[in-house]
Amino acid sequence: MPEIEPADKSLKSMKGRHLWHAPLSSCSQRVRIVLSEMGQDYESHLLNMEKDEHATPEYQAIHPNGLVPAYLEDGRLFIESIEIIQQIAGAESELLEAADPDLLQRADVAQADLKLLTFEFLFRFSGPQPKERSEAFQAKHQNEVLKQFKRDYEAGFARERIDAAVDRTAAGFQHLDDLLSDGRQFLSGDTFSLSDVAWMPNFHRFQLMNWPFDRTPHLQAWFERVAARDSYRVGLVEWQPEPLRAAFAEYVKKRQAEGTDIRQYGSLA
Repeated sequence: MPEIEPADKSLKSMKGRHLWHAPLSSCSQRVRIVLSEMGQDYESHLLNMEKDEHATPEYQAIHPNGLVPAYLEDGRLFIESIEIIQQIAGAESELLEAADPDLLQRADVAQADLKLLTFEFLFRFSGPQPKERSEAFQAKHQNEVLKQFKRDYEAGFARERIDAAVDRTAAGFQHLDDLLSDGRQFLSGDTFSLSDVAWMPNFHRFQLMNWPFDRTPHLQAWFERVAARDSYRVGLVEWQPEPLRAAFAEYVKKRQAEGTDIRQYGSLA
C-alpha cells in the first residue's frame, strides 16, 4: 500500500520525520538501517509490543492494520516497509537506483514466513500469554488476520505449516546464494542497495534460530560484508537488548536438545 490518508488527522500537520516502530520488528529494522544509511534524523515513537501498544485505538488511527512500522514525513504517512525505505532513500539515490525490484518483492513476501518461524522458534521462549491479555488483544485489535495468527500461535502451529515456511525460506536463501555465486559483492551487483537492506534483517533473524547458513556460503559471506556497515549496528544491533539475545540462544539450545529446533523441519531435516 502506498501513501495513505491517516485516520488521525493531526498527523497531517506534523513536520519532519517520525517513525513508529519496535526494536525487534524486522520491518522496523529495515527502516532504521536506511535512515542510518541516509544520515536522516527522525523522531522515534517506540511501541512496546509486549504491552500490546499496537492494539490501542490511538495507534490504529495511525496504522489501520495495527502493525509496525509506520512512517510520517512532513504529514505524509506510509505503512509498508518496502515503500518506506524507497521513500526515505529517494528516487535519485544510489540505494534505490541500484536495487532490484524483484529482490524487494521477494523480501516483502518472505516476511510472512519469517514472522511465523520467529514466533515458533524464538518468541515461544517466554511461554503462553496470560488468558486475560490474550482476550484483551482479541477485543481491541481490528486486524482480523493478525488476530487469527495470534490464535493459531497460541494453539500451536501445525507441523505442515512450519514445514512449508521452512521450505520457502530455504528456497529464498538459495536464490540469493545463487545470485551471489557470480562473484558480485552485493545482492544486486557491486553496489550496496535497498536489495541488501531488505534482506539483512532476515539473515540476522534466522541466524538467531541457528539456521544452517553453511549451506549457502556465498550468502554467508555477503552477510559478513553488510554486517560490517555502521547502519547495521545503528539500525539493528543497538536496538536488540543483549539479555533477550541470550534468552533466545538458551531457548534454541533447549529446542535442539529436545530435537524440535528449526533444523528438524522441512527440507532442513
